[in-house]
Amino acid sequence: MSHSSDAPNGWLTLAIEVPVGGRRRSATLCVPVAAPPVGGWPLVIAFHGGQSHPEMMRRFSGLDALAAAGRAIVAYPAGTGSRESLLTWNGGNCCGEALADASDDVAFVDALIDALESSQPVDSGRVHVTGMSNGAMMAYRAGAELAGRIASVAAVAGPLALGSIAPLRAVPILHFHGTLDQFTPLEGGIGRRSVTRVSHRPVLEGILDWVHANGCPTNWSVEQLPCSDEGIAIERFTWGPGRDGSEVVFVRLEGGGHTWPGRRPDSFFLGPSALSLDANEIIWEFFARHPLHSPP
Repeated sequence: MSHSSDAPNGWLTLAIEVPVGGRRRSATLCVPVAAPPVGGWPLVIAFHGGQSHPEMMRRFSGLDALAAAGRAIVAYPAGTGSRESLLTWNGGNCCGEALADASDDVAFVDALIDALESSQPVDSGRVHVTGMSNGAMMAYRAGAELAGRIASVAAVAGPLALGSIAPLRAVPILHFHGTLDQFTPLEGGIGRRSVTRVSHRPVLEGILDWVHANGCPTNWSVEQLPCSDEGIAIERFTWGPGRDGSEVVFVRLEGGGHTWPGRRPDSFFLGPSALSLDANEIIWEFFARHPLHSPP
């Protein structure tokens, strides 16, 4: 493990490599410099989007702030691909080289959690995953297949890419999606700007799979969230409580694009972003509310 210091900003940046299935996989870590809580730091694993990489995810999401504020260790794992800047995840039916090579990214996540729990003061009951686009698909897959280790999931602009799920326990879910997303359309199918040309499941269909898996009531509550961004309106749909206090929350951004709410996108082609909605704060509050109570 190597590191560089961002200590004036309140965290250290570390690089870690993990052997998985005959290849070495890597991740970038942001670790608070403050003394850890008695039970260790919560761990937030943040998966980059398709044809991206960890450093881009750091800039795109701004999740380093969780480490800077002494809230959590943030891990940015790297997907796979023949070009270091164009990496993807095998999230199910997407995407790219990771899918074509049948990359066992779930095994990587499992091994990464092992490595971090043995090398850092990590609270094993507070391991959470999030991701953007193809990274959201990967977060969903990790939540479904490593439910005994993943406390909760926050997905941004990426649908469930598995045909079905059977998690070992109820996994709380938070999802953000814009109605004008032209990469992973809300209604499913092939996005107008899609690079992979994958036909995605409708977002709500995947969300309802989680509602069912978590044993949540099928009726929902809805509330309007304040938004000062021109042309964007935000509704939050909540299903729950399900088993073990789980819930499924869908933040629907009317007029929003393929973006991370609260962050200014680096490309016009991604569409509008709800800059007045701090997704990172909502994600953190959700994670803090949903620790892993006990293994199944």
